Amino acid sequence: MAVAILRLPAVKSRTGLSRSTIYLRMAAGEFPKSVVLGRRAVGWLSSDIDHWIDQQIDLSRGRVK
Repeated sequence: MAVAILRLPAVKSRTGLSRSTIYLRMAAGEFPKSVVLGRRAVGWLSSDIDHWIDQQIDLSRGRVK
């Protein structure tokens, strides 16, 4: 299976979060860590973002895993 890496604009679009909120939640351990792609480039694993979204849905509906 191929690994998909999302850049910040795609992560913002999929999560509905702003750049600053993403980085604040990463620092607090509440959002998936980014992957270093180069000296000035990072991305997030699509599977990590999908899992985080699923967790948020479960939390909002009272289904804690």
